[in-house]
Amino acid sequence: MAKQVRVMRMSVEQPLWRALTGYRVLTMLYAVGLFATAYDEFDRPGIAITYYVVLCVWTLATLPRVQNAAACTKRFLAVDLAIAVTGIVLTPLVVNDHHIDSGGSTLPSIWTAGSVLAFAIKGGWRWAALASTPVAAANLIERGHPARDTVHNVILVWVASIAIGYVVEVARASERTLARALEIEAATRERERLARDIHDSVLQVLAMVQRRGAVMGGEAAELGRMAGEQEVALRTLVSGGLTPVSRVSQDAAQGAVVRVVDEEPDDDGPLDLRALLAPYASAKVSLVEPGAPVPLPPPAARELAAAVGAALDNVHRHAGDHARAWILVEDEPDEVIVTVRDDGPGIPEGRLAQAEGEGRLGVAQSIRGRLRDLGGNAELISPPGQGTEVELKIPKVSRGKAGQR
Repeated sequence: MAKQVRVMRMSVEQPLWRALTGYRVLTMLYAVGLFATAYDEFDRPGIAITYYVVLCVWTLATLPRVQNAAACTKRFLAVDLAIAVTGIVLTPLVVNDHHIDSGGSTLPSIWTAGSVLAFAIKGGWRWAALASTPVAAANLIERGHPARDTVHNVILVWVASIAIGYVVEVARASERTLARALEIEAATRERERLARDIHDSVLQVLAMVQRRGAVMGGEAAELGRMAGEQEVALRTLVSGGLTPVSRVSQDAAQGAVVRVVDEEPDDDGPLDLRALLAPYASAKVSLVEPGAPVPLPPPAARELAAAVGAALDNVHRHAGDHARAWILVEDEPDEVIVTVRDDGPGIPEGRLAQAEGEGRLGVAQSIRGRLRDLGGNAELISPPGQGTEVELKIPKVSRGKAGQR
């Protein structure tokens, strides 16, 4: 089945850029509104009007520059900060002494904070501290002396911008960690799927060659020994697996990137589970099924049928050549239950845990792993000497990866 690469981008800082865009527009309007209400306090209103025209044109024209970190270049930040500092320094030249003594706002007012915040979101707390310094100096120059309210505002801008810059750095680190965790999970699921397929085919063939070679002796015994060695090596590889190196976006503005390989969705409708289980019926395997179709999504139906096949393989391998097996299919309103039972000697207590520790993942991966991916579960009951019963349950709407199509 063909595969396609699905790319998921995660960026917690993108909402900060959108918020900054709105902040710059609103504070521009606020600064102009303050000027209109305090017009009588301006000795040179013409200079102030010229500055506000430049501020408005610059703010509206550069809105695309504050959409993401890639567009927000160092040159833009430098010019933006220069406009804010220029407005602060120009304030004493255009207002009367009463405006300054009463603690009136500067020409750009709180618009200046947007320029500093752009530094913080772009480069973190160090850039924020760097941008806050010339703003603090300009405010002290504008007031003429370190007044209490001026120092308070300077410290507030400094602390707030550095805090936001630090939060952005933490968010970026968290994104990379989350991307890595999701990629490891995707790699683990793919490894488990491959382990099931390999167990159902290659590992069983190698095990059979090893047993038959030991019985035949001679050159066949040597071939069986080599097959046994390869089986052990392959089980070790399947159990350990390899995890790919995490791939994250080179552009921090786009957020972390996780690439997940999915199978392309099937165009056909649901499959009748009965048709997939029918080939398992034989003289030693009895199939009991409903009279009506048991429709399931194709991936879920195939995985459930493969889990039944894995259970029957265990019967053939461990219950003996004369053991009989029964498959019972139950179509419930919310789930499908398939029970595989045999009349073999059963499984000794602790044998499954021992087999899993040795890398033999028949039950762990070929059966339980498949059902877990489908959002279901597998229960195994095996009283010593009374055979083994494996009950496989999956919901009609599979929650696992295999059922999401």
